[in-house]
Amino acid sequence: MSEFDFDLFVIGGGSGGVRAARMAAQRGVRVALAEAGALGGTCVNVGCIPKKLYSYAAHFAEAFEESHGFGWHGDAPQFDWNVLKANRAKEITRLNGIYQNLLVNSGVTVMAGWASLVDAHTVQITHPGRSERVTAKHILIATGGKPSVPIFPGHELVVTSDDMFDLDPFPKRLLVVGGGYIACEFASIFNGLGAEITQLYRGEQVLRGFDDDVRNFVVSEMKKTGVDLRLNADVKHIARISDGLAVTLMDGTEIVVDTVLYATGRVPKVAGMGVEALGLVQDKQGAIKVDDDYRTSVPSIYAVGDVTARIQLTPVALGEAMKLVDHLFGDNQRGMSYEFIPTAVFTHPNIGTVGYSEADARKKFGEVAVYKSDFKPLKHTLSGSAERVFMKLIVDTATDRVVGLHMVGSDAGEIVQGFAVAMKAGATKAVFDSTIGIHPTAAEEFVTMRTAAS
Repeated sequence: MSEFDFDLFVIGGGSGGVRAARMAAQRGVRVALAEAGALGGTCVNVGCIPKKLYSYAAHFAEAFEESHGFGWHGDAPQFDWNVLKANRAKEITRLNGIYQNLLVNSGVTVMAGWASLVDAHTVQITHPGRSERVTAKHILIATGGKPSVPIFPGHELVVTSDDMFDLDPFPKRLLVVGGGYIACEFASIFNGLGAEITQLYRGEQVLRGFDDDVRNFVVSEMKKTGVDLRLNADVKHIARISDGLAVTLMDGTEIVVDTVLYATGRVPKVAGMGVEALGLVQDKQGAIKVDDDYRTSVPSIYAVGDVTARIQLTPVALGEAMKLVDHLFGDNQRGMSYEFIPTAVFTHPNIGTVGYSEADARKKFGEVAVYKSDFKPLKHTLSGSAERVFMKLIVDTATDRVVGLHMVGSDAGEIVQGFAVAMKAGATKAVFDSTIGIHPTAAEEFVTMRTAAS
């Protein structure tokens, strides 16, 4: 008989935690998982899924307007914020149930409660009105991250990304503070839904870490739709007034809005878990440090996903969970590469990207060839929209391998996903050139660019 209650105890029911628990249980391992909130974590409840649903909703206003160029006439339907919120909540509840069933049907013991570390093999789960302790040979921390808001006069009046899906009432005037992908996405989404948007970023340009051409292009497109983006700007203080919130900027300018969203970063969700007391090594932001096998400084405790702050993407957490389960309970042959990870940003228009930015490619490979294309898509030759598409390829000159692929345009994420497979397989520019395009599509531009811009 085992000396432990479980072989694996997972703290956190988000993407990484659920995947690890399920896959381990399917191998016959005794697994338990504790989650204090709704199953599915940030992605399902207040992240990727509801954000994409709201992005779809936001596109309808422009679609109705664009339809006139194709012969459709009449007034557009009226937007009902409460209907969108109710339908989203219904879908998220359905997904929560699916996660519950996946775990239970796999043989995972699901515990609803707050879990904290007692020692290297013991977890305490606090339920409403009671608590219990269980032991496990291995413990996995997969608690993800949470929004971070700086302290300044009036900070208690702001909301974070977690709050955006159930705002009441709908904010007619929204101030978005931040320049990362979450800030840019919500600025685009609520602009499309009809809010008056002001976005502040204290830096020189939003979307730090993305290719510079992509950053500049998407900003120009967002501004076309009415987003008032102010760079090198920040909040000094916020006060409540009869007409909403008075926001004073560092330069003395005042803006009156209904809601202020702070999307200035996320931090690992580790507070109150006993991480510090147990001596797990963390970085300055609280991220748990792990080795290549996701083992922490305490050998029996592991961590995956956003709580380690490596690359904060749901598919990365899933991949890490799969590798960890294979390491602990399989043949340890599964790998996890952090190169050529594709991602999408649901701004309007979307961004899709995989591989290196031009600046990073030049640092890593030295000489590179860059191909660019900027054009009006076929749809907008009749729609009347001024929206354009931008595409960029970066090629390592020494090997002819395509090492960076970037797009700003409708359905960019859907398009780039397929090219990510080719790039992962090592596709060269010659392979791209020899591939027949699908006509007429925007995607075919990636296989027809022939003249390097630099």
